[in-house]
Amino acid sequence: MDQLIQENKLSKEEVFETLNQFIAEVIGEEFVEEMDITPASSFTKDLEMDSIEIVSFSEKVKNHFGPNIDFTGWLSNMDLDEIIQLKLEDIINYIRECQ
Repeated sequence: MDQLIQENKLSKEEVFETLNQFIAEVIGEEFVEEMDITPASSFTKDLEMDSIEIVSFSEKVKNHFGPNIDFTGWLSNMDLDEIIQLKLEDIINYIRECQ
């Protein structure tokens, strides 16, 4: 069971830890161990995730947090510059707003 069913909002730290786990699953534990991943980390510059990895990450977010988190739809409303500048804290805030 991948979907999270919870009555209370997760804290920023809890969401960050979950997203950090998804990043490790997508790009590999060996790469994550060499990185200093923080909420200020950007997907393209700091994590160097390509579009296929971002899609895989977004599927994990959707499956874990449920249908109230339309991560793909949220991304599709951004222009390319916004996606390039996207940081983990932006996603953490989006998920917390949707909970």
